[in-house]
Amino acid sequence: MNPNTTSPEASFRTVAALIREHAQRQPQRPALCDDQRELSYAQLDALMDRIAAALQRDGVLPGDSIAICAHSSVHYAALFLGALRAGVVVAPLAPSANRESLASMLHDAGAQWLFLDSAAQDLVPPGMAATRCVWLGDASEGMRFEDWLGAEGVRPQAVELSPESPFNIIYSSGTTGTPKGIVQSHGMRWAHVQRGSAYGYSPEGRTLLATPLYSNTTLVVFFPTLGFGGCVQLMPKFDAARYLQLAEQHRATHTMLVPVQYQRIMALPQFGAHDLSAFRFKFCTSAPFSAALKADVLARWPGGLVEFYGMTEGGGTCILVAHEHPDKLHTVGQPAATSDIRLIDEEGRELPPGATGEVVGHSPGMMTGYHRQPGLTREAEWFDAQGKRFIRTGDVGRFDAEGFLTLLDRRKDLIISGGFNIYPSDLEAALRQHPAVEDVAVTGVPSEQWGETPVAFVRRRPGAPGEAAQIMAWYNASAGKTQRLAALHFIDELPRSAIGKVLKRELRALHLNISS
Repeated sequence: MNPNTTSPEASFRTVAALIREHAQRQPQRPALCDDQRELSYAQLDALMDRIAAALQRDGVLPGDSIAICAHSSVHYAALFLGALRAGVVVAPLAPSANRESLASMLHDAGAQWLFLDSAAQDLVPPGMAATRCVWLGDASEGMRFEDWLGAEGVRPQAVELSPESPFNIIYSSGTTGTPKGIVQSHGMRWAHVQRGSAYGYSPEGRTLLATPLYSNTTLVVFFPTLGFGGCVQLMPKFDAARYLQLAEQHRATHTMLVPVQYQRIMALPQFGAHDLSAFRFKFCTSAPFSAALKADVLARWPGGLVEFYGMTEGGGTCILVAHEHPDKLHTVGQPAATSDIRLIDEEGRELPPGATGEVVGHSPGMMTGYHRQPGLTREAEWFDAQGKRFIRTGDVGRFDAEGFLTLLDRRKDLIISGGFNIYPSDLEAALRQHPAVEDVAVTGVPSEQWGETPVAFVRRRPGAPGEAAQIMAWYNASAGKTQRLAALHFIDELPRSAIGKVLKRELRALHLNISS
């Protein structure tokens, strides 16, 4: 098998089949590692067989689903991969969910089994733990993973899968708080593996991952690493200092981090003391990545830097190869070769070059739809005049003359004040110029006079002088009338999702609580 191909339909292979081939060619090469254990490709392949056989023994059929709610670990990763070998659809769920949200996602996915560890033990619906749960760690009740597994040496029944077969259901609440099940196919994941040839993945590579396995952010790097026979080093929880230690110790060649993680790593005084020379590529996605931070990473961290812009739903990708385009760091790059990215207005009309509008995209890697929510699926789709299907991103942007896309903001985060459009990212960029501002988010709140008005939440640099009122006065003195802040609040930490997106709904609620 050669992953360096161009058409997922013509040369389609499953991830599970690739791992089998690597186990035959390089049985002793490490495949998965965490702080407690390491699996070679031969051991991973055998464990995947035991997992697939156990699911088949329990009557879980191809196309049925299971759920995993746990911290990242070797067993978590092997379970995900073993389920795929059985044709079973995996719904990886966030341990940060509340009990009601977890129950809703389990019901929506139709998960027959829930695999969990101590991170999720308080979320299990009453009565479920003893009957439908398998514990990846110590079991307080229910069955232990080691006891549930099929017998050593067992081989599961082979299953036939196509590019259209469902692979996983990713529950993405984005920043709205309402989980939506995004069904992704084997063909979509195969497309991710195929593009890995451009980024130096190889059997000698080692990818260090500190983002969770329930996030598509992680999976777009996790599967290509294994597809090319490399090793994945998993961190159950991100810690900037520990990350640098592991990167140096294991000679990491690849990584995926979200912007806030880059920010915290680069801020460590001991950053320069670590040998990171083995890095080939570093990736980033999922949240706004400032030009200044990109420039800092390029200047001080060896290896290439690539930013992916896209959605879990698929529908096209823009790629910024930052080390090749240092003058374009304010953008998210150009559309990938297989992506068709366009802009539309509020009425769904396609816009000409140079205009500002909502980003829509088409690519070989697109979601089948939102699980059991055809109405939401239709809302997320846009069709051009020829009937070509695109996914709406909800982001507002514009292309420059060279085809690089600059994002302005989320469409729903646009502030309309006195009839004028205000893009919070513009205000945030200006506020970051103040020496006391370490991090900032701007959101719109209701205003009787203007309809909406912007307020800012600032994390102050440690030891930096200045009161909130002084920083706001400094900003408002140079801002346009419609862009002036109505309030500025200090905050210890901006509320973020697990993959670094600022939860502006929480900031709006916090402002209303402060103002009441």
